[in-house]
Amino acid sequence: MLGFGSSAAFCSRILLIRMQMVELDVPADIAAMSFEEALAELEQIVRRLEGGQVKLDEAILSYERGALLKRHCEKKLNEAQQRVDRIVIGADGAVTAEPAKLD
Repeated sequence: MLGFGSSAAFCSRILLIRMQMVELDVPADIAAMSFEEALAELEQIVRRLEGGQVKLDEAILSYERGALLKRHCEKKLNEAQQRVDRIVIGADGAVTAEPAKLD
């Protein structure tokens, strides 16, 4: 045993380390993009790949960049959702956040 406790705890730590490594792998140019910029590039990649006129090596690189752009867009959307969520104080004084109703 490596001193991590249960195998579930070990797996959780490995997953956390892997997630941190993935965050470090995001190129600076993508990290600096707005949601709209990243989405526009992602849409362009999808159109190019769907067109079928891309060489295999280029398609693989485009797919990998598209995956990074998708992750960045999801992160930006999550950040926006957190900013939009309402802070609510209940009758008992408990503070909670409710998702905003955007209907």
